[in-house]
Amino acid sequence: MAKMTKSQLLTTLSEKTGLSKKDVAGVLDALSALAYKEVKKVGEFVLPGFGKMVKAKRKARTGVNPATGEKIKIAAKTVVKFRLAKAAKDAVL
Repeated sequence: MAKMTKSQLLTTLSEKTGLSKKDVAGVLDALSALAYKEVKKVGEFVLPGFGKMVKAKRKARTGVNPATGEKIKIAAKTVVKFRLAKAAKDAVL
């Protein structure tokens, strides 16, 4: 089974909500923009029933170049993680 494309997602949500595809696309775009802004500013964004996006700091560490076997230093950095809500896990699993 193939993954659902954005167009298919918009069509499905449009049919379920009675909104136009354009309106649904606007809502999804606004939601993603809000999520990015909140994660950047506050450090997390919670979407009830799905989970939350959180900023996390990764420590500097030593890695290995797979081509040469040479040890390299990987710098510390900030990453974004998504933690799935228990309700979503229970519904899927």
